[in-house]
Amino acid sequence: MSTPDRPKDGKKSPPAAKAAKGGKPAPRAAGKPPSAGSKSGPPARRAPTSRPRGPREDYPTVQAFVGIGANLGDAEATVKEAMAAIGALQRTQVTARSSLYRSAPVDAEGPDFINAVVAVRTGLDAEQLLIALQRLETLAGRERPFPNAPRTLDLDLLMHGNSVIESPTLTLPHPRMRERAFVLKPLAEIAPDKVPRAALARVTGQVIQKIR
Repeated sequence: MSTPDRPKDGKKSPPAAKAAKGGKPAPRAAGKPPSAGSKSGPPARRAPTSRPRGPREDYPTVQAFVGIGANLGDAEATVKEAMAAIGALQRTQVTARSSLYRSAPVDAEGPDFINAVVAVRTGLDAEQLLIALQRLETLAGRERPFPNAPRTLDLDLLMHGNSVIESPTLTLPHPRMRERAFVLKPLAEIAPDKVPRAALARVTGQVIQKIR
């Protein structure tokens, strides 16, 4: 009986790798071995980053103009606060503000008025905007003890798009806006295309002064 060949140095050959079931050698794992302390499992998903969103403006809007006046208390501060409050109304944005003007009362009593006009883009219809403006007057302390009483705040809806309305609560365009310098001059400042020169000429005798 022959004996298996031995290497010349007399050392035994290393044992062959054990075969996997079925007689095939076990496959080697690819890549580097996992480091100590690592856990197996799917990679963690990164949380989606959120971006701040501005106010949605996908609703239809129209251009409107609002006359502002006050002649009680700190009238200048009241008019400025009213401009900001109008811009904070739902679906409404102030797009232009006139300067402040001082004018003598017309169809009203008390000290001189501080007046201005703002242009807005609004998704409110005319009646909704009127109600919102009246609410701002009430919040400012507006009272109506008698016709033409002095006013802490007076807000007049002058125009609302191309609306022509005549109802018990609202007339558009405002029926007396072309008779009043305290409306026409600030309006001409921010929307000259809305004020005919002839209308401005008719109110030149009314005392009004731009103050800031």
